[in-house]
Amino acid sequence: MRVAVTGTPGTGKTTASEHVETDLGVIHLNEVIEREGFTQGVDDERGSTIADLDAVERWLDGREDVLVESHLAHHVPVDRVIVLRCHPETIEQRLTERGESPESARENAESEVLDVILTEAVDRQGIDSVYEIETTDRSPGAVAEEIEAVIAGDRDPSAGTVSYVEYL
Repeated sequence: MRVAVTGTPGTGKTTASEHVETDLGVIHLNEVIEREGFTQGVDDERGSTIADLDAVERWLDGREDVLVESHLAHHVPVDRVIVLRCHPETIEQRLTERGESPESARENAESEVLDVILTEAVDRQGIDSVYEIETTDRSPGAVAEEIEAVIAGDRDPSAGTVSYVEYL
């Protein structure tokens, strides 16, 4: 089984994934992209690397029983997609504290309000394979327990259950 843990930057994907107790191998996709050079250049406007998702898919081919963690993880073939969600104000704060520019932090917060990653996940994987987990004000351990429940099949799909429309 392949499981993706995805979400807007700042939602807690890496931290929660480190707390998940599972037999699945954990792949931090951003590290793989950097290490393997799976890039197609740089987005000059954002100053970010453009991932070569075709190369990533080829690299993942044949790898089963993995949990793939990244804001891009919903773009690769998986059985279940877990979309971590977090209040946009919290995302802005976390990203600013990490050294992101205010513009980048704001853009990511707006993406969260507009359900960008959730919509992409549903479009790519289908609504019956997508699970939302609210992470705002929750410990990494509590989020990890919900991820474990999805992996175990003890949680129903839940796309569309989180909304931050009041942020607008």
